[in-house]
Amino acid sequence: MATFITFLGFLSLLTAIGLGGLWTVKKIGHRRTNHQGRNALIALVVAFIFIGMGGGGASTTRTASDKANLDNSSSDSTATTTKSSSSESSTSKPAKQSAAKPKTAAKEQATTSRNNQVLTKLVSYTKAESAGPTQNYYWKLGKAHTTGFKNLKAGDYHFASDSQGRAGSARAVLTYGEYADSRGSRQGDPLEPGGWPTTNPKVAISYVFTGRTYHGYLYNRSHSIGDSLLGAKSYTSANNFTTGTRPQNVGADQNGGMRYAEETAEDYWKANPNTSHTIQYQTTPLYYHSETIPRGSIVDIHSSDGQLNTAIAVINSAEGIKIDYNTGSNNAKPITAAPRRSSHTTSASAGTHAGNGTGNSGASHQTSTTTHSTAQSGTKSGQWTTAPAGKVYVSDSNKYYSQVKNPGNYTLKSESQAQADGATRATRGNQYARP
Repeated sequence: MATFITFLGFLSLLTAIGLGGLWTVKKIGHRRTNHQGRNALIALVVAFIFIGMGGGGASTTRTASDKANLDNSSSDSTATTTKSSSSESSTSKPAKQSAAKPKTAAKEQATTSRNNQVLTKLVSYTKAESAGPTQNYYWKLGKAHTTGFKNLKAGDYHFASDSQGRAGSARAVLTYGEYADSRGSRQGDPLEPGGWPTTNPKVAISYVFTGRTYHGYLYNRSHSIGDSLLGAKSYTSANNFTTGTRPQNVGADQNGGMRYAEETAEDYWKANPNTSHTIQYQTTPLYYHSETIPRGSIVDIHSSDGQLNTAIAVINSAEGIKIDYNTGSNNAKPITAAPRRSSHTTSASAGTHAGNGTGNSGASHQTSTTTHSTAQSGTKSGQWTTAPAGKVYVSDSNKYYSQVKNPGNYTLKSESQAQADGATRATRGNQYARP
């Protein structure tokens, strides 16, 4: 359309020029012009109008086109900006996630590095048949490295095996209520861990730390998270037990080894009775290559209020005894009959960390001065065994009972002797023992 109007403008211009020329010739010849001058002027005006319209239309079209192009350019620019912003946004979100992931990965890497360093020391100590730097089968590592607690809440626990089917890390979010409910008596029977030896002789272990000698079973069914902390829940899986030497379980003075870690948590509860705070408690057995018995464990303990934050390494060895950590075989000279009284005195406040025994039974922390009798006597009725007249069964928490299901887990002695040793009659029973 603009082209056609422009054409008419040029045509009018030619007409105006022609009329103007004719008007000029007639004017010179003094002839009648018949209004050619006026018509030429009109044609000239019309020509300018048409040419102006055509040019303006083209200009408007170009402007509209330019505007469209500009709009398209702006749209592309906006789209690019939006895409870039979206790209930055989508990048920034993973950046937050990746910020958390590297932090978690770094923590796990630090924990793995620490565990490997501790394992190296444990191998050295166990090869040397040593009780370690404290001479009580444990040493402190520093602050806790708790991991894997993301989905665990108060009262939850998790026991797992490793890729070889051995007991792996045991985790629990402990509460004061569990501790309070567990006091006074054992809450279950120890389960047989993977790698439990086919033989478990009674031996004599002389402790440099105390200058005394233990007479009893070499191996214990050792809790990763003890009865005194987790109660009946601690007996729900064999993965919460490892094959541990007696000193690994309770140390040289009944307050070392794994017992030291337990007492650390118990002391927190005693100092904070009825608290709503919790404790993340994690025990990681450490194995050397494909051995079935751990060289020791690391216990990480961290309270939710930050008051308690520690890691403890526990050594699974026995002074003067060489142990094969694949089979449990050892060079200890078995004792055929345990003496009536051991040459060491133990604390009456020891807890209920699971221990050893024959068959499926197990002994806890040994708290009396008498070793477990090899032949417990009593009257058996169904699953229950009643102590002879005047005698009682003393638990490792220094409580005594008249009826028990597993006599091998207790020390049979006269009631007067039990009281003289500091034991008291249990005020309540459980599924394994009755007052």
